[in-house]
Amino acid sequence: MIKVERGRPTPEELAAVVALVQARAAAAESDADGPHTLDGWADPARTVPRGFPRPGPGAWRMSVWPA
Repeated sequence: MIKVERGRPTPEELAAVVALVQARAAAAESDADGPHTLDGWADPARTVPRGFPRPGPGAWRMSVWPA
């Protein structure tokens, strides 16, 4: 139920408000279905680096001295 508190909206304005309310209700219903999962290859989190590489013990010496 939509109640106009002030003013005199045109039928077109009322139709726009009703369409907006229906669209929001439909979006809320589709969100209630649950999150959509992605498979491992399509997951964008897969491309994010997982922190910086950490050197092992004595790595600074090995960077200068030949093996």
